[in-house]
Amino acid sequence: MTCGGCAAKVKNLLSGVKGVNDVVIDLEKGEAEVEMSGHVGTEILKGALAEYPKYGLSEVVVPGVAASVPATVAGSEVMAVPEVVEGWWVTYKPILLLFGYITLVALVGASSGESFDAKVAMRIFMSGFFLSFSFFKLLDLRAFAESYAMYDIVARRWGGWGYVYSFIELGLGIAFAIGFSPLYTNLVTLVVMSVSIVGVLQSVLNKRKIKCACLGAVFNLPMSTVTIIEDALMIGMSGVGLIMGL
Repeated sequence: MTCGGCAAKVKNLLSGVKGVNDVVIDLEKGEAEVEMSGHVGTEILKGALAEYPKYGLSEVVVPGVAASVPATVAGSEVMAVPEVVEGWWVTYKPILLLFGYITLVALVGASSGESFDAKVAMRIFMSGFFLSFSFFKLLDLRAFAESYAMYDIVARRWGGWGYVYSFIELGLGIAFAIGFSPLYTNLVTLVVMSVSIVGVLQSVLNKRKIKCACLGAVFNLPMSTVTIIEDALMIGMSGVGLIMGL
């Protein structure tokens, strides 16, 4: 489990169980360490998450401890929060549909004149991309910033970057929509997306199983080559835009 919003929800539900003193969630490992004043059965903890069925609990197997006995470390029961495994289409359906809609609007808009205008299509696509992606981030800005800080090279050093980044995307979306200074708009896009893709590449190459924050905390999208393609596409398009504007 890697979503900051989901982690907070799970922690709140487990903390409400009688006998639970504290809950510490490790997002990278997908584990929750539950500190108890007395033993609380696994089924009771599972029941606490009944209203939030997206995640469940399973006991971590500790060497030397029988599987039927809850693993206990220093008075704390260690529980695993397993990743929900879904099909490829189900996992990436939100972002694929979004790209499909943006592409359709861009093609229609670029075909409204006497001939197809590739430059207009690219500008509309980039505007739709940034406006849509910033919209989902702004739905839960704090959760996005927390998730983004897990892999972005700037956000890891300064937590406020996630908040700033969301509004930069919004600004770029508006700039592309109104055709504001194409040279500077594409330059800013190239720089921002180039910095962003570094953390994505590091996470994918290191095979870290974390959530991609590209659509904020709304959808549970894993970090993968799809994220790399998404960022690389915007870098490429902004590069082309710069060349065309020179």
